[in-house]
Amino acid sequence: MVTMTANPLRSELGDFSSIVCFRALVTGTEEALGEKAAAIALISAGRARGKQLAAQLGLSNKAFAADELTHSLKSALGPEGTRLCLVDKVAQEGDVYRVYCRETICSAGEPVGSSRKLTYTLGALQGVLEQVLGKRLRGKQVESVLQGSNHDVAEFEVLS
Repeated sequence: MVTMTANPLRSELGDFSSIVCFRALVTGTEEALGEKAAAIALISAGRARGKQLAAQLGLSNKAFAADELTHSLKSALGPEGTRLCLVDKVAQEGDVYRVYCRETICSAGEPVGSSRKLTYTLGALQGVLEQVLGKRLRGKQVESVLQGSNHDVAEFEVLS
């Protein structure tokens, strides 16, 4: 596994934490702020982390084909990276990028039919893409494993 920092943040427990604890943070934030304000905060936090991660990995402002971008996101966010999610595909149509992922931290443990949306994961994907492309994006979730899709699909439109 690739360590995301030169030295682990914690000497004995390492750099990773439990999804159960993360989800408690999400639901607690929703209870404290309300669902919409929590979503804004979590997307923003994810976006900041995604930008930071892309910069740490030297991916900033690189010209990538969609398959190279898929590989980079798999490495950075999958089992060899932060373990945020598995990225299976990045597709580009003009100024729109679609990221097909599964086992996202946001959908983990949610029952089928749940209305929970990608928040932190969407933000992290957006931040990485913005840093890589050097462009501002607007993201939204267009498919959900919780609603019967094979993937959680995030769509990002280039704004500038």
